[in-house]
Amino acid sequence: MTTRNGLLLVDKPAGITSHDVVARARRLFNERRIGHAGTLDPMATGLLILAIGPSTRLLRFAQAESKRYTGHVLLGTATDSLDADGTVTATAPVPPLNVEEMNRVASTFLGEIFQIPPMVSAIKVDGRRLHELARQGIEVERKPRSITVQSFELTSTDSNNVWAFDVTCSTGTYVRVLLADLAERLGTLGHLQSLRRESSGPHDVRSARALEIIATMLDAGEEPLLPPISFVTDLKHVTFAPDDVRAIRQGKQVGADADADEIAGLDERGNLVAVLHRRGEKWQPEIVLPDQSVENEG
Repeated sequence: MTTRNGLLLVDKPAGITSHDVVARARRLFNERRIGHAGTLDPMATGLLILAIGPSTRLLRFAQAESKRYTGHVLLGTATDSLDADGTVTATAPVPPLNVEEMNRVASTFLGEIFQIPPMVSAIKVDGRRLHELARQGIEVERKPRSITVQSFELTSTDSNNVWAFDVTCSTGTYVRVLLADLAERLGTLGHLQSLRRESSGPHDVRSARALEIIATMLDAGEEPLLPPISFVTDLKHVTFAPDDVRAIRQGKQVGADADADEIAGLDERGNLVAVLHRRGEKWQPEIVLPDQSVENEG
């Protein structure tokens, strides 16, 4: 029996959760081992990276990637969730703004900054998720978290209160918090009106497919999955001879000439065999993937 194994790029629609996407994928692929890298809220659209089968062990590489988002911020109105799904809590006048002023203020967020996670988030405090506490009207102190904003630009629309944004940031960034903080520095209030994830590391939403298209491909016998090696594009790739590949699959240390602490080990066909860590002069396999050639013969 063939084991499905690889990376799936999904273009998530608005109105469903990331968990809903995973549940649908499990039915489509008849595979329980499916996970995603980086939650998108129900209102958000765009790139959601899924790992299928044994590749779920590689999800940490996708989760650590910087991500690019586009969308709109609505100034003058605050909500309890900091986004359009929340309840309006306050309003404030919006000063006259121009592109130069908006981007001057946006530039003050570039680099490493600290963010306080919103109460409506999945972070746990004392074993309770913040959004569960928020639904009970409970607000707790949250520790600031370090994030990095690589780029942050805004462009005007036909309304002084609505601005389009384009931001690239580290994993763990709450874009809605970033925009609420931007509004505060502009002397007003604001919340996230729309959000789309455009990319995550080397993966772009233009290469992603809607769930309906993926279902059609599977029905037609087409392969929508990218190979597991797509998860480790940032690692140094080292090709091993067949004897070393067998040793790696047995969990044995092997030699390799690589200036790195972590490498992606490939077989001579270019398939990902394992992720290995340096152990002195040798390399120890940490994540070993099944031999797809053997699986396909089953």
